Amino acid sequence: MAWTMREMEPSQRPRERLLASGPTVLSDAELIAVLLRSGRRGHGVIDEAHRLLLDAGGLIHVARMDIRELTRRRGLGPAKAAALVAALELGQRVLRDRLRDGRRLDTPDAAGEFLATRLARERREVFGFLSLDGRHRVIRVHEVTLGTRTQAPVDPAEVFRRALLDDAAAVVVFHNHPSGDLEPSRDDLGLTRRLVDGGSVLGVSVHDHLIVAGSRWLSLRAVRPRLFEAAAGRHD
Repeated sequence: MAWTMREMEPSQRPRERLLASGPTVLSDAELIAVLLRSGRRGHGVIDEAHRLLLDAGGLIHVARMDIRELTRRRGLGPAKAAALVAALELGQRVLRDRLRDGRRLDTPDAAGEFLATRLARERREVFGFLSLDGRHRVIRVHEVTLGTRTQAPVDPAEVFRRALLDDAAAVVVFHNHPSGDLEPSRDDLGLTRRLVDGGSVLGVSVHDHLIVAGSRWLSLRAVRPRLFEAAAGRHD
């Protein structure tokens, strides 16, 4: 049964629960309902929020929807769609501001969480890297190439040119798989080897290569540690 806000006990309405206990107690659907504010005839706002999440395939996919896709849905006019897009963009900007404070992203989980959120709305393959200082604090985030749904051409020389300009001690390279598949390709493995070897010559350590797919990520260092040995010490 779809409940409207008026039919719910006041203390159980999402906005009132948020005000009383904070946003962390709300589900994804309830947070979206707060932004939408109202449903449509015969469909409560929480029911509408649940339907949006179900149709999209989860919050990470809602974040990938643009304003045109959202406004094509029944009950989501320009004002509601704009509120959703604006809230998601604010989340992205908060992440960028946190990096300016010298946040450490030196573990796969820390970097993966950041990158999954940053790339949530991206439908094309993006290749980039994080420049790290000697204490593994982020200096800058670089998105080097933007490709198609299946590939993004990469020039290792451009990676190290930018890293050296940042005076980076290390880099964490990353790319996303819009298909949702985390399995590294042969090209992914070959590129990682070339980057590790190039970095060893230039004095810039390649700390990891993360593959991001939706809300998940894979650390190549964790699953293929031999890739991160420089050519001189590698025995294939």
